[in-house]
Amino acid sequence: MADRPSVLITGASSGLGAAMASRMATLGWRVFGTSRKPRPQPGGDDAGIEWIAMDVCDDASVEAGLTAVFARCARLDGLVCNAGFGIYGSVEETSLERARAQFETNVFGVLRVARPVIARMRAAGAGRLLFVGSLSGRAPIPFQAHYSATKAAIEALVFSLANEVHPFGLSVSLIEPGDIDTAFNDVMDWGEAEPDSAYRERQARCEQTIRESLPKAPKPAIVADAVAQALTSRRPKLRYAVGNEARLVGLGKRLLSDRMNLKLIRDHFGI
Repeated sequence: MADRPSVLITGASSGLGAAMASRMATLGWRVFGTSRKPRPQPGGDDAGIEWIAMDVCDDASVEAGLTAVFARCARLDGLVCNAGFGIYGSVEETSLERARAQFETNVFGVLRVARPVIARMRAAGAGRLLFVGSLSGRAPIPFQAHYSATKAAIEALVFSLANEVHPFGLSVSLIEPGDIDTAFNDVMDWGEAEPDSAYRERQARCEQTIRESLPKAPKPAIVADAVAQALTSRRPKLRYAVGNEARLVGLGKRLLSDRMNLKLIRDHFGI
C-alpha cells in the first residue's frame, strides 16, 4: 500500500530497535530498519521490515543508506534514532579514545542521520522525530559517566530541536527508558580496571548490580509501546518516561536536592 505511513529506525537489528520495528510493522507501517551489516530482506521474524545497511559512525554509509530509503519511499513520516552502545569505567581511567567512540556513536551518529531527515521533513511540513535517551541522562550511572553524558546530550538536543522546528509542523519526542531486559550488557565495552585502581572494588560492586538488574527489568515491548504512542498519537508528548523507575526518578529530581539524589544513586549501586 503506497499510502502507508513510513518510519526509519536505526539500530533495528536487536534489542529495543528490533521491538520497535516489529511493533510498527504490526501496526501497518512501512518500516525501514538499519543494521551495520547487510541483512536479508523480510522473512520470518523480520517480516514487514525493509533492511538498510548503515553504520551511523560513517558519513558515506549514512548517506548511502538514506539514499536507498528515499529511492524506495518519497517521504518519511517518522524517524527513530535508537542506535547506540555503552562503555564502562571511571572518568579518571577511561581513555579519551574510548570516550570519543562513545560520543561518536551515541551523539554524532544521531546527528548524521537526523540532520538530512529533518531537512526533508521540514520541506514536507510534517514528520515525527524520536530520539532514544535513557534514564541515565537524568540519573547518571557511576562508572558509566560517558554513556550517561551522551544521553544527557540527547535530552538537550531534543528540547532545543523542538523549539527550532516548532513553526514547521514537526514533532520531537524523547523516549526515556530505565533498565530494560535486552542484550545491552552483552555488547557493553566493559573495559578493565587496573589491578591497583583506587576504584576497583566499588567499580566491581557497581558492575555486579548492573549485571543483576537488567534480567529483572521490563521487556523491550514497553519501549515499543512508547514509540508507537509517539508516532501515532494526535498530540505526541515531548518526553516518554518508560517504566516505573523512570517516573520515580523524575519525581525525585523535582522533589529532592541534588545531594540527596546522588546519595540514592550510590545506595542503589552499592558504592
